Amino acid sequence: MFVFIAGGGRTGAQLAAQLIEQNYEVRLVEHRKELLARLHHELPTEVIYEGRATDPNVLKEAGLERANVMVACTSEDEANLVLCYLARTMFKVRRTVGRINNPRNAWLFDKNFHVDETINQAEVMAHLIQEEMSLGDMMTLLKLRRGRYALVEEKVPPGAKAIGVQIKDLGLPEQCVIAAIIRKGQVTLPSGTITLEAYDEVLAITDDEGAKQLALLLEPPDRSIL
Repeated sequence: MFVFIAGGGRTGAQLAAQLIEQNYEVRLVEHRKELLARLHHELPTEVIYEGRATDPNVLKEAGLERANVMVACTSEDEANLVLCYLARTMFKVRRTVGRINNPRNAWLFDKNFHVDETINQAEVMAHLIQEEMSLGDMMTLLKLRRGRYALVEEKVPPGAKAIGVQIKDLGLPEQCVIAAIIRKGQVTLPSGTITLEAYDEVLAITDDEGAKQLALLLEPPDRSIL
């Protein structure tokens, strides 16, 4: 897969380095001399293309038309919007990702500018704080289906409401499925009649709402009193 990155700041450089480690083909475009000097110390020379990313001629010469994904992560929201628009309409790139620098501009990053996904740091931080407060000790192991579902894990503490209750009677929503239980080092694929015990490790596939309901059933009794 060929990933085209517009913008050689810290975000773009780190993204490029990580993708290269995963054996992706990467091209990064940057025009600022002070950043180019650093980039040549951090990335292979053949990855870097010197030029202004918002110039269609530069994009063409850098090979944007071959890209599977274009990531616009410059420090200017206007430039990122233009880049997503050009990538789809002029170069027929299938997927675009736009970085949002100013959260007040988030409403602009939509299908009108052909932005498929966004990198909004303020939104990510808010979501992490909300998740930490609502899910307690539950750990997210893997995001599925573009983030709507996740594989989560939590250990059942003594006194939790779910202890001794058959899984089918826990009242979990359809979108929350307990996939496995690890008990005393052994993995069990649960049936509806199995009951949870203290210190079980529960693995579930769920959306955000299901995760919250599962967390309530698995929280320690002292937390439910607060």
